[in-house]
Amino acid sequence: MSAIRIANLHKRFGSTIAVDGLSLDVDEGDIYGFLGPNGAGKTTTMRILATLLRPDSGQAEILGHNVVTDATNVRPLIGYMPDSSGAYRDMLVSEYLEFFAAAYRVTRDRRAKVVSDCIELTGLGDKRDELIEGLSRGMRQRLGLARSLIHDPGVLILDEPASGLDPRARIEILEVLRALSDMGKTILISSHILSELRHLCNKICIIDHGNVIYSGTIEAALIQARTSHRLEIRLTERTEDAASLLRDMDHIQSVEVQNGTVVAELEPGTEDFSFVATKLVEQGYGVLTIREEEILLEDAFIRLTTPEVPPLPK
Repeated sequence: MSAIRIANLHKRFGSTIAVDGLSLDVDEGDIYGFLGPNGAGKTTTMRILATLLRPDSGQAEILGHNVVTDATNVRPLIGYMPDSSGAYRDMLVSEYLEFFAAAYRVTRDRRAKVVSDCIELTGLGDKRDELIEGLSRGMRQRLGLARSLIHDPGVLILDEPASGLDPRARIEILEVLRALSDMGKTILISSHILSELRHLCNKICIIDHGNVIYSGTIEAALIQARTSHRLEIRLTERTEDAASLLRDMDHIQSVEVQNGTVVAELEPGTEDFSFVATKLVEQGYGVLTIREEEILLEDAFIRLTTPEVPPLPK
């Protein structure tokens, strides 16, 4: 069953088209990365899913419930964390979460345990009796995540949850998200920290101008965005001679030597590069390693959202 289903969604603000026929399916248990340049329509889509905006047309469902016609039943199913949210700064962390637990109608006899569990899960244990005003940005982000979990929703909609955090805080909050996934939560997360999404999400969607450009696994996105194969070849000796040999071979587009390593770019469409190792060994070269250069998710993002851009210089 799809946890999130979007079909032909449209949303316009005056003359600006924010979402233009977007369709998307997120399966239960997915950690789904929602990527796109600024203004692509990510936040608008998430606000529609959170029942905060009405689409102009199209359908959006959470666990089978329509976000427009059945919003009352959708809200208990989701935990929404906006890209920036206010908090009552003169409240203690525990008081703040107790307030929202009451708002979500968590019964009084369960409320203390629910709050404690959310505080523990999000790593706020030593902050529970501190004023929100004194929290760092990273701790406020954790608090926002704890608030979105207070009613134990099955689907989390997180808009840039790691935005503006230092590297340690980003890593820590992403570890919390992995733990939530292990608990069976479905997570839709938007982010500009592409390298970290690669190790967090099992699927991604790239949108631009309100349209889906790519939807699927990260591995398939990298393959789709790859324009050629680049090999990094380390030899025991005679590096320059080996580079000259490779330049004269078929299916090799360019060769250069970088810091003692031969870098060979294959012609487009050349998938099998075993002939490189065979030729070098036949000619008596000592081959230490031949490694295909990895394409980064950032490269894939740029090439898929701006296909006219040539391959990035290395």
